[in-house]
Amino acid sequence: MTKTVMKKIVVIFIWLCIWQLISYLTGLELIIASPVKVLLSFLSLLQKQLFYQCMINSFIKIILGFIIAFVTGIVFAAAANRFRFLKEFLSPLIYLMKALPVVSFIILLLIWAGSKNLSVIISLIVVFPMIYIGTLEGFNNLDIKLLEMSKVFRMGWIKKTRYIYAPEIFPYIISNCKIALGMCWKAGISAEVIGLPSKSIGEQMYLSKLYLMTDELLAWSIAIIIVSVIFEKLFLIILIGIRKGLEN
Repeated sequence: MTKTVMKKIVVIFIWLCIWQLISYLTGLELIIASPVKVLLSFLSLLQKQLFYQCMINSFIKIILGFIIAFVTGIVFAAAANRFRFLKEFLSPLIYLMKALPVVSFIILLLIWAGSKNLSVIISLIVVFPMIYIGTLEGFNNLDIKLLEMSKVFRMGWIKKTRYIYAPEIFPYIISNCKIALGMCWKAGISAEVIGLPSKSIGEQMYLSKLYLMTDELLAWSIAIIIVSVIFEKLFLIILIGIRKGLEN
């Protein structure tokens, strides 16, 4: 076991001890459930079919929103880099997406479209500006000498993409993805807590809060963290693999 892994285990253990101490000092499981009780609640959730239905429903919708935002963010950034008018045209929309609180979008979308696909749209709205801005920043920082060289050797757009654009822009995309992946889950679950779509994580968290089941609420939170971390690692591995494949 490496020193890095050992350090992480020690840090997690310390935080669990702090959590346990706070729970003990309050003396009320209703306010903050102990780690042991939360673990037991989590294990109990794993035995219920509803748990897996909620996880699958929320996962599909939130990740669908992320994937759509990821693809469209790159496409629109590439187009905006090529056509200055499009960049200026999209500028107010991007600013609006960044500045307006997520809850404002959630309330408006509830009025316009209902709660069924709310988490898909909210995830898209939160992720799109991150991917768009990151990709556009990559285009803005391209090595001009490489672009001039590609003109001299009359490189086609496929070779340009593979040998110039991809290696230069991918680091910016990957960097922004690390933030966007976490934000899409936060925004998506928030949308579900407010919109309460049937058989979703947000609905179950709201019911846990409503009936003052703090242990179950924290258990659902742990489930979200586990799933989001696993997907983040897998998605970044895929991106890095694509990058290496293009460079070879």
